[in-house]
Amino acid sequence: MSNEEKVRSSLDAARDTAAPVLPTVNPNAEKSVQEPASLHPAVYIATWITLSSSVIVFNKWILDTANFHFPIFLTTWHLLFATIMTQFLARFTTILDSRKKVPMTGRVYLRAIVPIGIFFSLSLICGNQTYLYLSVAFIQMLKATTPVAVLLATWGLGVAPPNMKTLGNVSFIVIGVVIASIGEIKFVMVGFLYQCGGIVFEAVRLVMVQRLLSSAEFKMDPLVSLYYYAPACALMNGIVCLFGEIPYMAMSDIYRVGLFTLLLNATIAFLLNVSVVFLIGKTSSLVLTLSGVLKDILLVFASMFLFGDPVTLLQAFGYSIALGGLIYYKLGADKLKEYFAQGGMMWADFGARRPVARKLIVFGSVLTILFLLLAGLAPKFAPESDEFLKSAVGQMLGEKGA
Repeated sequence: MSNEEKVRSSLDAARDTAAPVLPTVNPNAEKSVQEPASLHPAVYIATWITLSSSVIVFNKWILDTANFHFPIFLTTWHLLFATIMTQFLARFTTILDSRKKVPMTGRVYLRAIVPIGIFFSLSLICGNQTYLYLSVAFIQMLKATTPVAVLLATWGLGVAPPNMKTLGNVSFIVIGVVIASIGEIKFVMVGFLYQCGGIVFEAVRLVMVQRLLSSAEFKMDPLVSLYYYAPACALMNGIVCLFGEIPYMAMSDIYRVGLFTLLLNATIAFLLNVSVVFLIGKTSSLVLTLSGVLKDILLVFASMFLFGDPVTLLQAFGYSIALGGLIYYKLGADKLKEYFAQGGMMWADFGARRPVARKLIVFGSVLTILFLLLAGLAPKFAPESDEFLKSAVGQMLGEKGA
């Protein structure tokens, strides 16, 4: 026996077999035992995309199709409902227990939460006002410029020094959105300005969070943030609504939409914030970015199908440029090359192991794309069938809300 083997055997003999040891052969061997079984990340992704898209389409239907032209009231109702639900969860569940780690005092609340809440309220008000003037498809295209606004806000507020290389990277987003705006058929300047205002206010809010609550002890997940922001924002929006919309409202407006419809709308909006918490914990930044892009694309098709919003080829071309620029800006060239290489290897390995399943996935993807394209063209080439479907959906929602 060599000296090295003697040393190794003596160490093995001296080791306490009852004490935990670091894995040396297969680090993942005990993973299934140590970690409880959970849902596949795809479930969280699909849930978030569904809820996020549903909130946007639902808001558009209430404010525009159902002729409930009171966006500030709708925003206030969402915030009031979120306040009630977060207070309930804080008292009777453990979902919001992480708030106890946040050193929130009255001074911090007034100097940080309230100012940030003001811009949060303004972004929500402007965002909902936009639904009265622009299509969901065009709104999603304009929202692609949010990273550009955040970047400019960080420079303007002195959070980060200007970087011309980064500005060049995001220029593709701006170029794409400009092309999409030129191709918009139902362009309304008032709605465009409201959406631009909402993007600017949201960008300033995000930068203020970064500057005022940048320390590690103030890091909050979306649900805890809602716990602190919702009461202040509900109060501010309620004051604006009291003088801006309440004098022109009547109970008949609420009954026309339906109490159940409004309750369902607020519930979906709140569940969206809950789903974000689980999505962040179960996925990576890459998945979040790609899920957001997929959601935006699906919303464009949903807008064409449900509301008959026209999307020109010029818009599609411009929006494709904007989405490509958005992915490139968030991930970078090196990461994209790495992910493409990994994805190609995984796809090839999957095809070798399950060739039939891969063919089915390709076939299903082609059918889905064709269905979405035909659904988007339906308002133009089959208006009678499209109107019948939309009226059926509207009657179903109306009967539930009655």
